[in-house]
Amino acid sequence: MNAAVKPVTGPFEKTKGWLDWFDQPSKPRFSLPPGSVDAHCHVFGPGAEFPFAPERKYTPCDASKAQLFGLRDHLGFARNVVVQATCHGADNSAMVDALRGSGGKARGVATVRREVSDAELKRLHQAGVRGVRFNFVKRLVDFTPKDELIEIAGRIVEHDWHVVVYFEAADLPELIDFFTALPTTVVVDHMGRPDVTKPVDGPEFARFLKFMDDYENVWCKATCPERLSVSGPPALNGEQHAYRDVVPFARKVVEEFPDRVLWGTDWPHPNLKGHMPDDGLLVDFIPEIATAPDLQEQLLVDNPMRLYWPDEKRG
Repeated sequence: MNAAVKPVTGPFEKTKGWLDWFDQPSKPRFSLPPGSVDAHCHVFGPGAEFPFAPERKYTPCDASKAQLFGLRDHLGFARNVVVQATCHGADNSAMVDALRGSGGKARGVATVRREVSDAELKRLHQAGVRGVRFNFVKRLVDFTPKDELIEIAGRIVEHDWHVVVYFEAADLPELIDFFTALPTTVVVDHMGRPDVTKPVDGPEFARFLKFMDDYENVWCKATCPERLSVSGPPALNGEQHAYRDVVPFARKVVEEFPDRVLWGTDWPHPNLKGHMPDDGLLVDFIPEIATAPDLQEQLLVDNPMRLYWPDEKRG
């Protein structure tokens, strides 16, 4: 990190733990459009109040709603979409608590099981939940039968929710039939985790782009360069060109599907190996992938507002 950047205190102060998220985020050079939405982020605990799931695959340190909203204000976002973290399983209490503490400036994506009651779905909707997440990354969750997921998807239609899907690129061929059978909008996390060492115009990423092209109900989050990159973060000398190997992939989806893309920080970067990113530099990644003001406006304001706050004016 640039030595000229001063540490940020207050809401960013954290409890040291296994997941050591970056607590000195720089101020982005890129000025976000007014009303911008961080459309993919999480809260962890605090564990003393919202215990982590016994079946979790990793144990993070605390990352509270106050810390999330402090980061939101520091980076210049107006709103958040809080996605249920796998470390909390299907207990959405921490996420719902964050939504209720946001003053209407946050929406949520929940994890639910087949046995969830209609009353609970209604309660989640009233709290601000607008989607459910189906996770197919085998190292993070145990397998859930697809018939159970189809049943859940059928039940959320009446609330006009969408389904967020998380998978790895190599698994897309075996999942496409399932995704296209879902009766909702489908939002793909992190561009389906492409292998960025392969050509952007190669067959693997072309398959993902064709999937989006063939099905107009499929959206995509152009997120997580820090998770996908092989070239890695910038050097500590202040070099701003981070994660360059991810740029062609993210730029491709933004330019080909400008009305169906979202962006988010992924704070506090669950289960990330190698390094913890400076969230200010992640914001500075945005104009590398959305190179024109109209694309930035769609990515950060128009699209997330249409999906999560369809009845509200932006801002």
